Order: sequence, then C-alpha cells, then structure tokens
Amino acid sequence: MMEATHEQHTDHGQHMDHHGEHGATPRMAASATLHCLTGCAIGEIVGLVIGTAAGLANGWTIAISIALAFFFGYTLSTLPLLRAGLAVGTALSVVLAADTFSIATMELVDNAVVAVIPGAMDAGLVNVVFWLSMMLALVAAFAAAYPVNLYLLGRGKGHALTHEYHGADAVTEGWRRRIPAFSTGALVAVLAAFMLGGLLVSLADHAGWGGM
Repeated sequence: MMEATHEQHTDHGQHMDHHGEHGATPRMAASATLHCLTGCAIGEIVGLVIGTAAGLANGWTIAISIALAFFFGYTLSTLPLLRAGLAVGTALSVVLAADTFSIATMELVDNAVVAVIPGAMDAGLVNVVFWLSMMLALVAAFAAAYPVNLYLLGRGKGHALTHEYHGADAVTEGWRRRIPAFSTGALVAVLAAFMLGGLLVSLADHAGWGGM
C-alpha cells in the first residue's frame, strides 16, 4: 500500500507540472470553488444552528461556525483521496495544502458580510434576515474565492493537488469501499433545498401562516 501511495503521489506531481504549464480554466476554478463552498456552507449552517439553539454569544457562534466550516470542507475533500487509496496522513496533508487558502478566504468574506448586515447575527433560525444574509454571504464568499482558486490552479497549486483523485477509480477492498461518494452537484442541490426551505418557513412565520 505504501509503495502504491508513493507511486500515486509521484504521478500526481507529474500531473501538477503538466497542469501548471497549461493553466487553469474558469470552469475548473468554478468547480473547485463550489466544492469548497459546499463544505463551508454545511459547517457554517450547523454552527449557526448550534449557537442559536444553545443561546451562545455571537463570538462563540462565529468561532464554532468557522471551525465546522474548515472541518466539513476538509472532510469532503479528503474522502475522494481515501477512496482512491491514499494513506490517511497523506490525504490529510494534501487537503490541508490544497484547500486551506480557499476556505480561509471564504470564511473571511462570509463572516464579514454577515457581520455588517444589521440584525443578521442576532436573527433566529425562523427569521427571514438569517436566511437571506446567509445566502448573500455565500454568494460573496464564492465571488471572493473564485479568483483565488483560478490563480492557484493556474500554478498547479490549491485544488490542483486533489484534482486527479476526484472521479478516480475507488478502492474496492477493505474499509475504503465503505467510504461514501458525494458529488458536488448533489451536495449543492441538497444545500440549496435546505436553505430555501428555511427561508420559506421564515416567510410563513413572518406572515403569520403558522397560526392558521
């Protein structure tokens, strides 16, 4: 397994050199940004739900949301590498190098947007402001991280480090065969449906439909 992992890593380095020579395409950058955004969004929503439900101060809620955003972002990027046969330590090191800058950019912009929207941090889960501010923040985060990923991909860095493992043949033996595969499209669809549902519930509550 270690020899196979080393060969994969060597081939991956050759792939990065080739990729760096030809540059990145806008489509690749958009895909990489969307991939990171899904993990960040899941983590942030979970963190905000926890903070709101527990009645935590804004500072603690933001801290939990950021920590979970990194956790889910790294996790979604690590799973395909593990399915492709990389050792856990190798997969984690690749993902840390690949996604940290992108996720950090998203978190900085995302939280800044929410912080400047009046009432967003104090809005409850059944509040139109909460869901609209979250949607706006995620759009802004995508817009900010996209050029970052385009720049990194063009130099064989960032998401280019994990690119060849996404969609690679999965290992069919041992514990790795049980690792789930989540497509970015499916995650985006579920996330969008969840946020739209939250917005609709908030609108219904605001209009007083819940008491009818």
